Amino acid sequence: MMKNGIKKNASYVLLVINILVVILVSSNLRSPIVAVAPVLGEIREALKLDNFQVSLLTSIPLFMFAACSVLVSRFSNTLGISRLLVYSLIILGVGLFLRITGSLWALFSGSILIGLGICIGNVVTPGYVKNNFPKQIGLMTGIFAVSMNLTAALASGFSVKIGEWTGFGWRGSLGIWLIIAGLGFLVLLLELIINKKNPVNSGTALSTSGFNIFRSPQAWNISIFMGLQSLFYYCMVAWLPSFLTNYNMQEESTGWVLFVIQITMIPVTFCSPIIASKMKDQRILILFICALMFGSTMMFAGFKSQWIYVNAVIIGISNGLSFSLSILFFSARTKSSINAVKISGMAQSVGYLIAAFGPPVFGKLHDWDSSWNMSFYFLSIAVLFMLYFGMKAARNKYVED
Repeated sequence: MMKNGIKKNASYVLLVINILVVILVSSNLRSPIVAVAPVLGEIREALKLDNFQVSLLTSIPLFMFAACSVLVSRFSNTLGISRLLVYSLIILGVGLFLRITGSLWALFSGSILIGLGICIGNVVTPGYVKNNFPKQIGLMTGIFAVSMNLTAALASGFSVKIGEWTGFGWRGSLGIWLIIAGLGFLVLLLELIINKKNPVNSGTALSTSGFNIFRSPQAWNISIFMGLQSLFYYCMVAWLPSFLTNYNMQEESTGWVLFVIQITMIPVTFCSPIIASKMKDQRILILFICALMFGSTMMFAGFKSQWIYVNAVIIGISNGLSFSLSILFFSARTKSSINAVKISGMAQSVGYLIAAFGPPVFGKLHDWDSSWNMSFYFLSIAVLFMLYFGMKAARNKYVED
């Protein structure tokens, strides 16, 4: 009886730790990138950056996602998910520290490491969810997405204020996220220690699979959908503050617009995976998402900064739905944890390669058209392609079929 009670208590402790891992890892997957936009003016002035260098601060992590995601999915077979997550937070922490040291070289080197650290977390966390919570995939995907977007909202809204409160300006705004990375690292170490003592409870080892994910049409549909919805999001994160300051909004207020987008995403990203996981297919949600995104781009082209908070809510709802569906597809459209990691790696490699070109193209179109209309027309076209591939990805079909 006593042994059974101890085992039961150990299982509860491990469950709590597993949930904390999902929360803390996901909290590091957007905030280090989103925190940059509100203080971009300070960084540009301090380090004398031009427009191309400014766009690289967003695009470098995305290129790292594209270059390394498939490799990360392969390493998960031998290293295990939890160990990979530990390495991801170490790499992320080093990148966060380098980025704030004050030199141009360190800024971009830190951005590369931040991209690699986030890449690992992006790829393996869906597999971690499927492995540790096989009967609660919708719920845990919702918690994963909420944690990511809540910290991204805080990064957007409070980035300028954090710099003022700490007295370190933009360095304080970007360096504060070292704390979250450190907490995640400590919780993962605790999980590894418990699993080492209780190997039966270890849920980090994955079986092998000879399935070639790149030969799956459904995997390509999910990957391209993932990329186009990410392109939309990162164009907004990178350039919306600059667009709004061009139309007479104060820099600090632009951060609050991003905050509204992120905070709107929170209830959406929590509820939508739970609802979507109970649907036969999600094509009606794809139609709704693309209608909202297309409408928001037309509002920017026609109304500029007018109705901006209404538009921010529209963007938050549509991006919250599109992101959580992308993550849900990794688990819901696969039959095993290893293939969930594989599609996660492929989708984020292909997807973020697509997304990485978004901010530079968006910015270059603004160089040709000072009204920003061409930039938003570019996003409108991307949404139409997203509709096509999203409708295919939303069918009730596994990547293995």
